[in-house]
Amino acid sequence: MKFKAEIDVMPLDALLDPQGKAVTGSMKNIGLEAIDGVRVGRHVRLFVEADSSISAESMVEEACKKLLANQIMESYTYQIEEV
Repeated sequence: MKFKAEIDVMPLDALLDPQGKAVTGSMKNIGLEAIDGVRVGRHVRLFVEADSSISAESMVEEACKKLLANQIMESYTYQIEEV
């Protein structure tokens, strides 16, 4: 079976986010003062060939922990669906 994983990787709330801060400042410059607290992260989509959703989830979890997210500075969430 083939599964699609949608993964969001974000900087931890406790850490500074220079990109988010720059975007927040730019919002004010273009007249969007009501927007505040922007955090910038990454979105990763990948496909997994696996025997079951549990197996696919295990592979996605391993990919996140070992490659896609730096767990010292980032958190991640994901959703998996069969395609």
